[in-house]
Amino acid sequence: MQSLNMPPVLTVFVYAMITAVATGLGAIPFFIRRNLSRRVLALASAFAAGIMAAASFNLIYEGLNYSMWRTIAGIVAGVVFIYVTQTRLDHENDLSVGELKGADAKKALMIVGVMTLHSFAEGVGVGVSFGGGTEFGVFISLAIAVHNIPEGLAISLVLVPRGVRVWAAALWSILSSIPQPLVAVPAFLFVQTFQPFLPVGLGLAAGAMIWMLTSELIPDALEDAPKEHVATVTTLAIAAMTAFQVLVN
Repeated sequence: MQSLNMPPVLTVFVYAMITAVATGLGAIPFFIRRNLSRRVLALASAFAAGIMAAASFNLIYEGLNYSMWRTIAGIVAGVVFIYVTQTRLDHENDLSVGELKGADAKKALMIVGVMTLHSFAEGVGVGVSFGGGTEFGVFISLAIAVHNIPEGLAISLVLVPRGVRVWAAALWSILSSIPQPLVAVPAFLFVQTFQPFLPVGLGLAAGAMIWMLTSELIPDALEDAPKEHVATVTTLAIAAMTAFQVLVN
């Protein structure tokens, strides 16, 4: 696989930026059709939960390759961080994000915040992978870029039904992945320093996503769709995302 003919640091930044931009592609289905029934939106939340569940356990598996205890510590840190964050948001009575207010604004901030945490870990992964050679770094970057598309879909599935415009949901998806190019370069330059923190970051992102899908997405889905349908869609999404991850890797 050929890389772009650029200085190494710029190559790392460009490929990491590609992974970030790819996240915005997850909003494409909503450009085709935006107005969906409450039942369909509920099942879409279940689908997003399945995507996040599969992505979370993939992150945990990757972290275990480096350190079991640091990965577990990251998971615990992710749960604590997201719990404290939601507790603080629950006490904000006038919370607003653009046109969203109240509970909708909180869910928007939570999903974007969780995915942003995820992006820090992926940014370190990109930088560390380039430390193992340019071709390996390019391969990992493109794999993460493809992997980011369904994660952008998960963000859009939460934002668009709550009134966020499709182009804005795509932009929020990209912004949630901006840490990838910002972190990838220092991780590449100081690979020996950053590598020990990779399992912690992977675990932290996984813990936050698992908390989010069990606390927010699944309960939302159960409000407007039968539990059997929610369970089926979530399970199928996990299976599809797992197969997707294996094929990409």
